[in-house]
Amino acid sequence: MKTPIFTGSGTAIVTPFTKDGTGINYETMGALIDEQAENGTACIVVCGTTGENATQPLDEHEQLVDFCVKKTAGRMKVVAGVGSNDTMTSIRLARSAEKSGVDGILMVTPYYNKTSQAGLVQHFTYVADRVSVPMIVYNVPSRTGIGIAAETYKILSEHPNINGVKEASGDLSLFSRTRALCGDELNIWSGNDDNTVPMMAMGAKGVISVASNIMPRMVADLCELCLKKDFDGASRLYFKYADLFAKLFIEVNPIPVKTAMQLMGYDVGPLRLPLVPPSADNLEKLKTSLKGAGLL
Repeated sequence: MKTPIFTGSGTAIVTPFTKDGTGINYETMGALIDEQAENGTACIVVCGTTGENATQPLDEHEQLVDFCVKKTAGRMKVVAGVGSNDTMTSIRLARSAEKSGVDGILMVTPYYNKTSQAGLVQHFTYVADRVSVPMIVYNVPSRTGIGIAAETYKILSEHPNINGVKEASGDLSLFSRTRALCGDELNIWSGNDDNTVPMMAMGAKGVISVASNIMPRMVADLCELCLKKDFDGASRLYFKYADLFAKLFIEVNPIPVKTAMQLMGYDVGPLRLPLVPPSADNLEKLKTSLKGAGLL
């Protein structure tokens, strides 16, 4: 049985950029970390998809991870994204994150050049063999073009340094097959806010959430209800915010959540190209949903 890096709510935290988009607004980043710590978040995941890591130079990425570890100061777990379609780049980022003192690393399936299931096993194990910090594998085939099979999860679960997976395929059948094959040798976190309750009902340890950027206490409470096995209460809470959960993905993440934060008064700066602001129609839908949730 592997002890999970964290249980409950993990926030896939945004990266607030300076007004010209060329640097990081560390004052805002620090304030966001404080807010997460004060509202029950168990873990922040920095330099992930929501943090626009694909547009970050390696030195900026490494400096941000180091800042987050220092600023968090043990109040929450810190997991750093180290995913790349180049295994050697992932090694560099993983070793740097380990040196900074992170509690875990998050490694997405390689995108564009993709690879086979056998290649996935070698990609993840190559890195897991070379660092001591535990790894969370990240499965999000809608973005990377390749998914992880349940049988591949079984092989990965046998590696002592692969702690679990952020499962964001939206495929509950894959999740249930994986649980059946791997049991407690592979911890699983929901990678989609709208899958949190059903996945935790079947044994997931929590969620790595986008929505918790704007409502950290609500997502923390949702996970706590699930951990207490109060799934009726969790369902009622989820349904209260279901429309907003959906609208936060009305365009590709993190466009909606970062726009929502700007509307709510957070100084998170612009999106980096190729990401652009939402369409006028989607912006109005997002505003309406935020107002309905009492956040705007």
